[in-house]
Amino acid sequence: MLLPARAVAQQPDTTRRPAPIRNIQLDTVDVVPGAVDYSGWLLLDKDIQLELEGAVQNLYNFKYDKAEKQFRSLKRRYPNHPMPYFLLGLSQWWKIVPTNVQTKQYDKVFFAYMDTSITKAEKLYDIDNRNYEACFFLSAAYGFDARLHAERKDWRKATVSSKRALDYLQKSQEANGLSPEFLFGQALFNYYAVWISENYPLLRPVLLFFPRGNRELGLKQLKSVADNGFYTGTEAKFFLMRILNNEENNPAASMPIARLLATRYPDNGYFQRFYALLTFNEGEFRECERVSREILDKLNRGYPGYEGISGRYATYFLGWLMQNKYKDIPKAKEYYQRCIVFAESTNETTGGFYLYANLNLARIADKEKDGKAALRYYTVVQNKSDRKSEQYREARAYVKGSKRK
Repeated sequence: MLLPARAVAQQPDTTRRPAPIRNIQLDTVDVVPGAVDYSGWLLLDKDIQLELEGAVQNLYNFKYDKAEKQFRSLKRRYPNHPMPYFLLGLSQWWKIVPTNVQTKQYDKVFFAYMDTSITKAEKLYDIDNRNYEACFFLSAAYGFDARLHAERKDWRKATVSSKRALDYLQKSQEANGLSPEFLFGQALFNYYAVWISENYPLLRPVLLFFPRGNRELGLKQLKSVADNGFYTGTEAKFFLMRILNNEENNPAASMPIARLLATRYPDNGYFQRFYALLTFNEGEFRECERVSREILDKLNRGYPGYEGISGRYATYFLGWLMQNKYKDIPKAKEYYQRCIVFAESTNETTGGFYLYANLNLARIADKEKDGKAALRYYTVVQNKSDRKSEQYREARAYVKGSKRK
């Protein structure tokens, strides 16, 4: 539960019993829907989906102001429900995501909204401990809270919030069959349980109190939520895209999800740069060039969520294409140099695009007989690359050769 969780919403009519969102196969459900009184559960009301469809679209398309205006309208009508506060917190989260969770300017507002969502949900849960909608919000809000505290290295708060998120996740899973929204948290836990233990060792004691994860089942559940979830569907696709490419080493399976997200949310800088990365790695260079140019254009025009990190991606791809496809060396050098500036501006200089931009500039300078520039770039490569890598050996040989001269 240290990973981005769910998006949810509400509608004024809390007195009538909403119709179930989908048909339920009883052999796959922990609790038969009819056995639970879910009257007034806003999460299951299709009218709410109609009301908030545009707001959710705006949220993931980085139209933060428009989305938050709709969420604040919900807050005015439902000041005692956790939903609007959670959604406003989710909007803050997606302002943090494009920076690779580096920026801290939204932290206070984010934590405040999640704390308020927790407080409102706790009151609902105190009234009825079988209110699985309240459990849903408690698990989600605590999960987000834990994730950001972990990113900020506040392990005590991350541990406490993780334990609470998992407690409420266990309680809410009894409602998994009522809606795919409830299944999302279980899917993430199943897939990431081992990953959390390996990457956040201080949280291992928390996991001892819960069932062991099941990566295969988690992936299957995540695909189901991605296909069927309304509020959590985009978050599920976001995780599937990353998991298939990064953890499962299956970029071909990740590509259609990335393309769908980039098409559906063309102003989401994170989705755009991830899609550009996949097109580059998979050799779809025409599409990579198109998306990379759009990223730079939107960054130059000040689109929300288009940060230096996206610029680093786009300029490296365009530099490589100029060098290897178009043989336009002056343009290639310009893009590589811009890539280096973007990387330094975001403090992303430990490797990756920063390393290879310097390496390519070093090789170009060497071919152009510009020894001074080549030495400067190769020195960066030597300092930044793995000592066992070919890049390090190449740079070290050049630097040593230059000293002999």
